[in-house]
Amino acid sequence: MSWLETVRSTVHRWEIDNTDHFTVAYYFARLGDAAFAMLDALGLDPTRVLTADAYVRYQHELRVGDIFHIESGVIEAGDDTLLVGHKIFESGAGTLCTTVEHRFRGTISADARRKAEAYRVSWDGPKREARPQPRGLEGFTDAARDTVRPWEVDVTGGSALSHYIHRFSASNGHSTNAFGLNPAFYRDQRRGFSTFEFQLAVDRLLRPGDQIVVKSAPLHVGNTSLRMFHQMVDVRTGARVAALDQLGVLLDLDARRPSPLPDWMKDRAKALLAPTA
Repeated sequence: MSWLETVRSTVHRWEIDNTDHFTVAYYFARLGDAAFAMLDALGLDPTRVLTADAYVRYQHELRVGDIFHIESGVIEAGDDTLLVGHKIFESGAGTLCTTVEHRFRGTISADARRKAEAYRVSWDGPKREARPQPRGLEGFTDAARDTVRPWEVDVTGGSALSHYIHRFSASNGHSTNAFGLNPAFYRDQRRGFSTFEFQLAVDRLLRPGDQIVVKSAPLHVGNTSLRMFHQMVDVRTGARVAALDQLGVLLDLDARRPSPLPDWMKDRAKALLAPTA
């Protein structure tokens, strides 16, 4: 088992969100670096081997000034798919913060598969749970709309994954506003929405000039938790570009613990649940 260190970095103040910890989109900026380092070690061209999906579990928060590093390894390598595991550690105490299963699609050459054996790891991350999926776009509402900018492009030739996540994060704020989970509530109650799981699917690369709308809806409401689902759609064609299944909790910003959703908010959110297959 041979893990490759692919990132060593720190959490900058401008990367902090309104829950006072590392913004999820900036996790993905570093995961992009980790992915490119892993692909480079295998001799794979990042314009030809692209992200298909990612399963992320956030287990321990990173806060401003924290130092961290990422170790990456190969879980599986086939002819047309590559599954890479990333582990993010807080470097000071060595605490495991986040695990990521990152799947790529493309032509995986025989030479790359041979090189992958040197980085083969036994993956022990949390198991991905299969949940009911939404029934198309029924019950979804527009929650973000904008244009892909040239400066979003990375070495893939398309938008970096972090910009998909920035859009999904913006969508989350607009969609939860419909049932009262909004900036005024967060400020008055000293609360925030803290993500603990992502299941990201990427159908195609975003290109500069693409017109994008994100449609969002709640799929489940718990005592402290919410399952939000976001579907990114190309405005011109109506085709889905990407989707994010997001699980999070209402966080008490002072205690740094999950806090119950008010009953009135749960009732409103349940009335807006999108149907699942």
